Amino acid sequence: MTLIKSISGIRGTIGGAPGDALTPVDAVKFAAAFGSWIKSRKGKKIVIGRDARPSGEMVSQLVSATLQGLGLDVIDLGLSTTPTVEIAVTAEKAGGGIILTASHNPVQWNALKLLNEKGEFISGADGAEVLQIAKAESFDFAPVDKLGKYSLNNSYLQKHIKLILKHKLVDVKAIQKAKFKIAVDAVNSTGGIVVPQLLKALGVKKVVELYCEPNGKFPHNPEPLPEHLKVISRTVKKEKCDLGIVVDPDVDRLALIQEDGKPFGEEYTLVAVADYILQKRRGNTVSNLSSTRALRDITEKAGGQYYAAAVGEVNVVSKMKETKAVIGGEGNGGIIVPDFHYGRDALIGIALFLTHLAKSKLKVSELRKTYPAYFISKNKIELTPQINVDEVLEKIKQKYASEKINTIDGVKIDFENEKEWVHLRKSNTEPIIRIYAESQNEAKANQLAQRIINDIKNIIS
Repeated sequence: MTLIKSISGIRGTIGGAPGDALTPVDAVKFAAAFGSWIKSRKGKKIVIGRDARPSGEMVSQLVSATLQGLGLDVIDLGLSTTPTVEIAVTAEKAGGGIILTASHNPVQWNALKLLNEKGEFISGADGAEVLQIAKAESFDFAPVDKLGKYSLNNSYLQKHIKLILKHKLVDVKAIQKAKFKIAVDAVNSTGGIVVPQLLKALGVKKVVELYCEPNGKFPHNPEPLPEHLKVISRTVKKEKCDLGIVVDPDVDRLALIQEDGKPFGEEYTLVAVADYILQKRRGNTVSNLSSTRALRDITEKAGGQYYAAAVGEVNVVSKMKETKAVIGGEGNGGIIVPDFHYGRDALIGIALFLTHLAKSKLKVSELRKTYPAYFISKNKIELTPQINVDEVLEKIKQKYASEKINTIDGVKIDFENEKEWVHLRKSNTEPIIRIYAESQNEAKANQLAQRIINDIKNIIS
């Protein structure tokens, strides 16, 4: 059983003892803490929504009742997506939002992801305040005549689609003219509802639906990595589709499959959308430290400046605002379009990518070849209580002190001459150390990652 309390929310496995997992007691406690924080900021209502995992309905009921008990009005979007809840918070002028999803984590996990009144993930300082309220259990529940109201509003997925169709850089006519045939893998979560609807609204000729029943029965590991996407890869080739689209359970990550059945590369989702936007709007871009160098290359080629942020959506958004970036996101398929909203949104990403693809008149594999070729090796080491992560990172930093080092989030070592880098950091969502390495050659990326993994193992032993 696992329970991870972080500044961005609470995440854990279902079942077990309170304090050791995401039990009903823990769901109520942290919902009460966040609701109390919203009330301290004069908020009067909260928007909530959930993905389709089996524990979602139970957790939603617990959270809703707790918020009502504090005297807050609850607007429940029901089955929804993370970006849809973000949009609804501002549309409803709510004091904040809670998304009940463990994102890419397996089915036994769930989480409360917390949004401020802007529909953005709360800051580190705000998150620390919420955690302190939870620790102190300083809740003040409302008397019977001041209980909050509950309302169900299932209209926001359609509202989200309509907003996408109105975006200035989404060209519905170009997409219609291309007569695309597209396969979709929505891992039996809420993307199964909204992605096919969006594609049809965009004028896609044929949609092949794969795992689009929102029953929460994930047919494979829900993280959209190539090793989990073999069925859709085969389907794209067999059905002679132009493209395969894959989203995670809460639809904030977007992965693509080429017409030849090969992955486009999750890292290159952002690169391709950024390329299209930079053709229309000169400006800066932002991604996190673990994202491909290719974004920097295409940004500088377009006359803009690239900036790196610490891992985490809130950090990327902060850097985007600071640098007035026209596009940003994360190399895990997370796209943030600031004139739409400051949140990772696979749906606007789909519409912009399809516009780009239609206008380019290229096959997906041909479009991919127009971008700088880099390869990222993504690895992890399971943490045990005996591992001192800070000590490991410090010793790695010392060993590679002659290279360019960035320590804003773990340790990133940039080998400038070879156009290679490696990034080590403790995960915010799982008890692991992530080790990402990038090079212009896949074998070199794997070798670089393995070298660092061996360094870590030597330090630990």
